Amino acid sequence: MSENSEIDIINAVCQEAKKEGKLTGKNLTRLYETFGQRFTRAFEALKEGRVKKYNFKPSGRIVWIVVGKERDYLIMQEAEFCSCDDFYFRVLDKEIHLCYHLIAQKLAKILEWYETIEEHDELYDSLMNEWKKPTH
Repeated sequence: MSENSEIDIINAVCQEAKKEGKLTGKNLTRLYETFGQRFTRAFEALKEGRVKKYNFKPSGRIVWIVVGKERDYLIMQEAEFCSCDDFYFRVLDKEIHLCYHLIAQKLAKILEWYETIEEHDELYDSLMNEWKKPTH
């Protein structure tokens, strides 16, 4: 599957979900057919409330996090970046374009299925250092 088709499919499904206000059965099937286990894991993260949107005050900076099994993963949505091993080993090698954390964040944002956490700017650097730490 090409990089563009994964991105095109997730974007098309997100647009439709935004319009419908939900994921239809057809879209759930399409996501599973495209992403397989990555979608299953992303959907679990959504259902378990593991997608977090941090709003830092007063700067207004926003940071997305997906709570994984081992640690919290930093998502940089504009860059379609995730700090997980799957991103480093499979996305950067162009085996896949999106890890399950990125799929979960994209769906969570469009469906508003995430927890919003308000933090003060003083905590931004220490939290970012924690989220950016290598996994090993």
